[in-house]
Amino acid sequence: MRSVAHIAAPAPEDVRIRPYGVTDRDRLVRMSDRLSGASLYTRFFSGTPRIPDYYVATMDRLDHWDREALVALADGEMVGIAEYVRDVRVPCRAEIAVLVADPWQRCGLGSRLVGYLTQLAARRGITEFGADVILGNRDALLFVRHGWPAARSRTEEGAAHFHLPLPPPRPAARF
Repeated sequence: MRSVAHIAAPAPEDVRIRPYGVTDRDRLVRMSDRLSGASLYTRFFSGTPRIPDYYVATMDRLDHWDREALVALADGEMVGIAEYVRDVRVPCRAEIAVLVADPWQRCGLGSRLVGYLTQLAARRGITEFGADVILGNRDALLFVRHGWPAARSRTEEGAAHFHLPLPPPRPAARF
């Protein structure tokens, strides 16, 4: 099993959340050092040892309207990222994905990122998120169930696909 750099999780007030920017590429690549193989698998649905290059390149092409990403920074390093991608066929829908570095998981950081991202998406006319969650990702499944108790899902190829209506979950929900 891959070792993850373990650093004490910061207090919530020590984390800065802002849009992904042009200077974040190296931070995103370095975030791989704080991700276990399990975390990478549950986000990218494959056994990748690092954040994939194609994903890093995709982040360089954000338009901050139809495709948006927010990052969480602690001491200048990226410890979380949440993104949405608007559905071109149904513009009021977008797919959402979240990745939080292992030392910061279960501290509420994912919830904060999702809360801010859903508020931003709602202001841009998005009324529903779609989310694919691997069935073994218990924490993410619990987060969805707590934040969106009425959410519907279908199971396909080992993952649950959720339809998550906006407004966002309450900030107290944990990821």
